[in-house]
Amino acid sequence: MLCPFCSFLEDKVIDSRESKEGDSIRRRRECLRCARRFTTYERIDEIPYMVVKKDGRREKFDRQKVLGGLLKAAEKRPIPMARLASLVDEVEGKLTESVDRELRTTEIGEILMNRLKEFDKIAYVRFASVYRDFQDEEAFLDEIKSLMRQKRG
Repeated sequence: MLCPFCSFLEDKVIDSRESKEGDSIRRRRECLRCARRFTTYERIDEIPYMVVKKDGRREKFDRQKVLGGLLKAAEKRPIPMARLASLVDEVEGKLTESVDRELRTTEIGEILMNRLKEFDKIAYVRFASVYRDFQDEEAFLDEIKSLMRQKRG
């Protein structure tokens, strides 16, 4: 491993720890020339998971992008960050189960909306308004009316 401080190629591993998820190993190393310490992470080299957009384009799955959308929908709502992260984990789980290693954005959106609907209706409507691209207040009101009918029924 190349030392980030002096570029020497030899070091010794001081400590190794597996991540909680078990998908990476964190190693503390010490350079044998300058004696400075640095951290490296070891991961399995995987084929990336892909997302198929509505127009047919494919792009690499971006966990942060999904989480960012959820954070906007849940802004100023009493939803713990861990709950939002678990929603993203659920989507990632669907990707790993997929034989093709890809999901359509429509599937991802439906998974997220269904889960948001279960525990926070406001965040659900916010997310749906962007995801379904509501063009006017009528579409917004129709979605709220649909929620209210489901609550009564």
